[in-house]
Amino acid sequence: MSGQKLSDYRFPLTVIGDAVWLYHRFTLSSRDVEELLLERGICVTRASVRTWCIKFSDLFVQGVRHREPRRGSRWHLDEMCVEVGGVKYWLWRAVNEHGAVLDVLLQQHRDTKAARSFFYPLLEYDVPEIIHTDKLWSDGAALRELPLLHSVEHVQVISTARCNNLIEQSHRPTRRQERQQRGCRSRQRGQGFLDLHARVSNLHHSARSTLPAPQRRFYQEKAFRTR
Repeated sequence: MSGQKLSDYRFPLTVIGDAVWLYHRFTLSSRDVEELLLERGICVTRASVRTWCIKFSDLFVQGVRHREPRRGSRWHLDEMCVEVGGVKYWLWRAVNEHGAVLDVLLQQHRDTKAARSFFYPLLEYDVPEIIHTDKLWSDGAALRELPLLHSVEHVQVISTARCNNLIEQSHRPTRRQERQQRGCRSRQRGQGFLDLHARVSNLHHSARSTLPAPQRRFYQEKAFRTR
């Protein structure tokens, strides 16, 4: 983030970036972010915070995405049910062997077409060696239809047996945010929020590990510089 100002905005990008980061990094409401900024001498309304999070989420996602490390050789895929505007959606998620989120996508269905739609953006970067999924038949059908994935080993696991625990753990922060915000009103807003939330979580992924304190602080400082 730089200290430059955008036209029609009273605050520089550094302030906007801090507000958006606070909202997505912690389980905070827009009112909470408003109070935290006020404590730092920055007087904004929660409506401004909410507007910033909507308008700048895509910009921040692209800025962070291109600085993420390689995607790894083992991918874990899973779906979780979320409610958006009173309608049931499926949040498709992929993580690598280190637990970092590769991508998320909100869709209304769990069929083969939905699985293909999720695989296409993932394959723009790397092709893994192994893909772990649950017993959903749509995943296997999509893998067979995509030539790039014909040589990839497909391992089907049972979620209840904790064989897919990496991605099950990755769902938890989303559930916490969902409870705090009482869901999203539109699919577009939900997709933007969840995408940026995943990228911010990746930056601070090492903070939740058992690394020694000096090394953990080093990674945290690196995350602060990246944002």
